[in-house]
Amino acid sequence: MTSIREAIRRLITPEVPLPAGIYHYQAPADATFPHRLHLRLEPDGLGILVVNATTVLHLNQTAAEYAYHLVNKTPPELAAQKLSRRYRVSKQHALQDFQEFADRIQTLVETPDLDPEIYLDFKREAPYGQKLSAPLRLDCALTYRLPEGADPLDAPTRNVERELTASEWKSILDKAWAFGIPHVVFTGGEPTLRDDLPELIAHAEENGQVSGLLSDGLRLTDADYLQTLLQTGLDYLLMTFSPNNEQAWTALDNVLAADLYAAVHLTITLSNAIETPDVLQKLAQKGLKAISFSSADSTLGSTLADLRNQAAFLGLSLIWDIPVPYSSFNPVAFETQEDIPPQGSGRAWLYIEPDGDVLPGQGIHQVLGNLLVDPWEKLWQ
Repeated sequence: MTSIREAIRRLITPEVPLPAGIYHYQAPADATFPHRLHLRLEPDGLGILVVNATTVLHLNQTAAEYAYHLVNKTPPELAAQKLSRRYRVSKQHALQDFQEFADRIQTLVETPDLDPEIYLDFKREAPYGQKLSAPLRLDCALTYRLPEGADPLDAPTRNVERELTASEWKSILDKAWAFGIPHVVFTGGEPTLRDDLPELIAHAEENGQVSGLLSDGLRLTDADYLQTLLQTGLDYLLMTFSPNNEQAWTALDNVLAADLYAAVHLTITLSNAIETPDVLQKLAQKGLKAISFSSADSTLGSTLADLRNQAAFLGLSLIWDIPVPYSSFNPVAFETQEDIPPQGSGRAWLYIEPDGDVLPGQGIHQVLGNLLVDPWEKLWQ
């Protein structure tokens, strides 16, 4: 945005940044493109704008202020008036820049697969390469319990001393919001085994947080239970899918019919690799939009690459940076061409065990402290 850069160069004296904190906007339910914006203003005036909990934009001070007025629904004329005085530019230029910024954000909302650097003139940052004042997401393992007959590899083998109560988890959600963390994922084990899951989702919704669920989805065959989760504010589901289980297909049909954003995770093994292309075809025909893969078998690298290509051909987005069932094969390796995939653990997200212990990420057994009793500064440092 050339005129903004020119305005910055014309500054006579530095401006005091807007108040640091997290700001949230949610489009009304009848919006053509429902979306959420989370803006975190840092103490130095820089900003991080998160669009629909997926696209992360790093903003300089001026762009962060445009985002501030956009998220807070400041009328364009008033925003232009404030920025005109603040940066000593004409009101016409300020209004033009504000509208240009708003249009570019709307483009991201309507076309989430666009590359921000190529199409929107935002600066490209290496994934998770920036120093953050707080993570962007908290992965909350509510329980390590699994349904009867489930694969024990879907949860850690170590036992925690206890599970936090609903009140304690609400305290953690409140702390996360106060720290500027806009996004939480409820995972496990199987989180739907916690009867208070709807209560926790509702609390995250009250805070303004985006909430996701990592689940086998089988309980979502119960339409009433699914509606309860939707009404309390669940934003999306990552379903650990078992293609040979008819209940899983029924649950997926329910989810897609309810218009809940859903992604499916498939764990690829030697025994199911041959049939997985047909599974992908069926998932795409049902209207699924996103897929995630992992495997504990390093000999299946080429198979996974073929599946990735098939997913792209079918129009399925590949998700690689949200929690997956426990597996020694990191799914990020299939989204990037780098020898070492970008690592967001301990930077862009943290993982909370059922007893409140904080790990850098799922499966990284380095306890940083306990979020119930330790100060945030100690945990984050």
